[in-house]
Formats: sequence, structure tokens, C-alpha cells
Amino acid sequence: MSKTISAGRTPKVTIESIGGDLSLVGWEGDDILLKGDNDEIRFQQDGSEVKISCDDDISIRVPKAASIYIHNIGGDASIRSLTGDLELKEISGDLSIRDVNSVAIDTIRSDFSLRGAKGHLSIKSAHSDVSIRDVDGNVSLESVADDLALRDVRGNVSANVSEDVVLYLNPQPGNSYAVTAGEDILLVMPPNANATLTLNADEIDIAWKGIANEEDATSRVVTLGDGSAMVTLKAGSDIRVSNQSNAGESAEDFGNFAGMGFDWSGFGERISRQVEQVTHRANRQVDEATRRAAEARAKFEGGRRGKSKVAVGVGRWNWDLSPKGVPMPPKPQASEEERMVILKMLQEKKITAEEAEKLLASLEGGS
Repeated sequence: MSKTISAGRTPKVTIESIGGDLSLVGWEGDDILLKGDNDEIRFQQDGSEVKISCDDDISIRVPKAASIYIHNIGGDASIRSLTGDLELKEISGDLSIRDVNSVAIDTIRSDFSLRGAKGHLSIKSAHSDVSIRDVDGNVSLESVADDLALRDVRGNVSANVSEDVVLYLNPQPGNSYAVTAGEDILLVMPPNANATLTLNADEIDIAWKGIANEEDATSRVVTLGDGSAMVTLKAGSDIRVSNQSNAGESAEDFGNFAGMGFDWSGFGERISRQVEQVTHRANRQVDEATRRAAEARAKFEGGRRGKSKVAVGVGRWNWDLSPKGVPMPPKPQASEEERMVILKMLQEKKITAEEAEKLLASLEGGS
């Protein structure tokens, strides 16, 4: 069912409560169009002011210049093509915004994605991942619980993030960019960037021509060009600075961010996934070695009568099964990557030294 409301080209629309999903799109028409279950939709109109609520999913078309105020969305929301300001108090599901003006959000309880904003963006609390691209104004993120991916913001940036951050910036003279992250930060800028970098982290890696890294440095101030933009980064783990556009793709410590498409589910879980893979491989190797040893022993027992020596080939191992016993096969070596993962876990106190030794021993075929 659909309903049409005539409220002029610049209406003030208040969406009080949406029980399900919301689709909100600005269009060239002069009317507000509501689509959904006729029994679930309620609205009130006072001139150019319209209040809307719905207990289920709803699709709304409004004039592009409408100003929108949303109290609560119970599901997901997609918002597109608005030139008026947008304000949202709380949304429980995912939120996707494209091609808007200024946006102010209190609380997002799931993932948030924005691409294309002519004005400012402010978020008080985001409970999951945030990805932002192409903002003409300032970006202020008071609290992001998971990861942040940000690219092409032409105003100032202020962000507090609990986990990982990737920034693709072209610093503008006089602008300030202040980001605090609980884990890693990757900053990518053009080779001709003009910025003063103030960096604080457990480890700082600057891949930039003419800039030498300082071993064991946990804080640095670096001037690039005329230093006219101020970039202040604080990370609970590592900071990497690069002028290579594919830095996100080539930096192993920062995952794979091919093309900066911002569909980076699991960005902050890279180390966890590697640990799981290493542990799984270690357990698999132990199980496989045990199984092959048992098979070799069975073959030996079946053929030992009348023989003093039995040679059995199992995969790449050559077993010399003689009556004196079954010698251990050559030990496979842990790869350098696996060793580095274990050392990083130890350094971050995610495992003890004893656990690290056991994990390395498992990878090398030990018990």
C-alpha cells in the first residue's frame, strides 16, 4: 500500500519510530510517498511538518531538500540523495548513507557506511565497524567500538577508535587530523603531502623517502613538506605511514584492503584468524604424524616375521622400521610467518612463554 503527502519542496520530516527496516530516498517530486503495510503506517501533518511512524518495514520518498529527524529505527536503514540535514538518534541495525548533506548521529548499534557528504558528519557512539568516504566537511567520531576505515575527508578529523584504523588522507593546509586507536593505525598520504605528524605507538614505521626509521622509538614528530596540516596519531599497538596507494594491500600487518572498497568485515580479526590457523595446523600435524606412525607400525608388525628390516614410505617421510624400534621422522620446520605470529602473540602477552614453546614444538612435529 502507498500513501502520498503534499508538504512542499522543503518539508520537515520527523520519523518517530520504525519497527523494521527503513528505505529513505530523496527524489525530485514535491510529495512525500510512503510504502508499506497500510495498517502499520501512521502519520500526522501540520503544514510542512510531517511525523511518521511504522511498526514494520517502510519505504519513504521525500523531496531532496527535506530536513530529516529520526528518533529510532529497529532494523537496518538505507538513506540516499538528500540535500537537507539529517539527524538520527538511534538505530539498532546496519546503516548505509549515500550522497547527503550534513549528518548527526547519536547511536549506531551495528555497522555504519557513508559515502558522499557535502556537509559535516558527527557520531557520538558507534558499536561496530565504521567506513567513511568522500566528506567535504568535518568528521567527528566520539566513540567507535570496532574498526574505522576513512578516506578523502576534506575537513578536520577527530576520532576515538577501540580497534584498528586505516586512513587515506590528502592533508589540507590548516586542517587538523587527530585519531586515537586501541590497536593499529595505517596512514596513507600522497608523496607531496604537507603535514606535521605527531605519532605515539609501540612501534612506528614510516615508509617515506628521506625519512629514516628510528629503532625502538615510541614517539616521533615528523615534518613533511611545509608541515601545514597537523596530524596527531596515537595507537595502542603499531603505526605505519606510507605514500604508496597500495599500502593497504602490501602491508601484511594491516590486512588486505584492496581498492579501499570499504567492505572490510573482519579487518580487526586478522591476527585472531592467523592464530586459529596456526593452532589448527599444529594440531593437524600432530594428529597426522600419530596416524602415520600407527599405520607404519601396523605395516611393520604385519611384515616383521622373517625380516630383520622393513622400509616403509609414508608421504615424504622414509621410515626405517627395524626390530630395534621406530625412529622419529624428520621434523618439519615452522615457517617464518608462523614464528612471527607466535612471537607477536607472546609480545602482546596473549600467550605465555611456555605456551609459545609448546606451539612452536607442535609446528615442528614435537609433542
